[in-house]
Amino acid sequence: MKIVLVHNYYGSGAPSGENAVFEAEKALLERHGHDVIVFTRHSDTLRNKGILGTILGGLSTPFNPFTFIKIRRILQAYQPDVIHVHNFFPLISPSVFYAATGKKTATVMTLHNYRLFCPAAIPLRDGKVCTLCIDQRCVLPALRFGCYRNGIIPTVPLAIMTALHRILKTWEKHVDVFIALSEFQKSLMVRAGLPDNRVFVKPNFHPHPKKPLPWAEREDKVVFLGRLGEEKGVRTLLDAWKIWGPAAPKLEIIGDGPLANEIMWRVSHCELKDRVILHGQLPYEEAQKHLAKAKLLILPSLWFEGFPMVIRESLALGVPVAASRIGSLPEIVQEGVSGVLFEPGNIEDLVQKASNIWNNPQILEDLAKGARKIFEERYTARVNYKILIEIYQKSIDYRNNR
Repeated sequence: MKIVLVHNYYGSGAPSGENAVFEAEKALLERHGHDVIVFTRHSDTLRNKGILGTILGGLSTPFNPFTFIKIRRILQAYQPDVIHVHNFFPLISPSVFYAATGKKTATVMTLHNYRLFCPAAIPLRDGKVCTLCIDQRCVLPALRFGCYRNGIIPTVPLAIMTALHRILKTWEKHVDVFIALSEFQKSLMVRAGLPDNRVFVKPNFHPHPKKPLPWAEREDKVVFLGRLGEEKGVRTLLDAWKIWGPAAPKLEIIGDGPLANEIMWRVSHCELKDRVILHGQLPYEEAQKHLAKAKLLILPSLWFEGFPMVIRESLALGVPVAASRIGSLPEIVQEGVSGVLFEPGNIEDLVQKASNIWNNPQILEDLAKGARKIFEERYTARVNYKILIEIYQKSIDYRNNR
């Protein structure tokens, strides 16, 4: 099969799971002998141009005619079976799908976030889930609250894109098949307007999983690994450790983000410095070593996650997960099998659920075994490849029959 993969890389200063998924799927397809053509752009090119880059990005977001021309030429030259788009924001734009108009090439898009209908991409406002734009099928709430980067001006290009492609029915007419990362994400995007019969679920996978460390060789520690942003619930996590008190296990926080300075201050001033270790942003392999030695991963998210890469990694390493009962997380973290769930933002519930398993070593070890078992059943490259090819075939069939 001949496949064009399309992706706009996010800035190198902010590690992105979407970038990792794109690269992993590219390698997976090439390993199985497919002819893969890659079309990529990098957001760093805009950031290096300062204000001019910001203007160019804003103009490119709704519809980039230069991308349309380039993709059209690629499709004419190679005549691929499928063009699979991961991220088109900000430089590529939805014009990529119009380039396939009149061609036999089937169009596929992975929904890594909610950007098609939520200008902020993350349905979160003031620390709480907000689905106004999705439910109302309108971008006025985003403009009213300045949801993207907390400002009306940066929100405008995304709001224009969302509104324009609703009016043009781009997603119904020009994308054959969508890939959602979970059943929850699929249901929300269908609620927003995507055609139910053309959205298929394919979770992320781990391309090179290592074997879990023997339980006896692990440290008595809990790990949080992710972006230090409001949506990740890191404040809730620190509040929980404070309430848990001296009996709380060692907590390692790995990552960086807008709340980094606040988190650093709270750890040093709130009687937490003896129990909480801040590593900052670590190289991938080093972060994985810390995770592999842990007996529990904690993910106190406040928003609708897609498919957190850290859960994929945790399950592969046989590390149980304590996660918020929100969005797709209850699908991925099976309570009583691979981890436990607590109410998002509920400090007392977090402490109760986490301490219950932590104080029962056999239960915790059984959850570790369950985590690895779930990974082998659902999130290996072998399983994922089969799902991906089936989705490609469905997109081809739809294109040929419409």
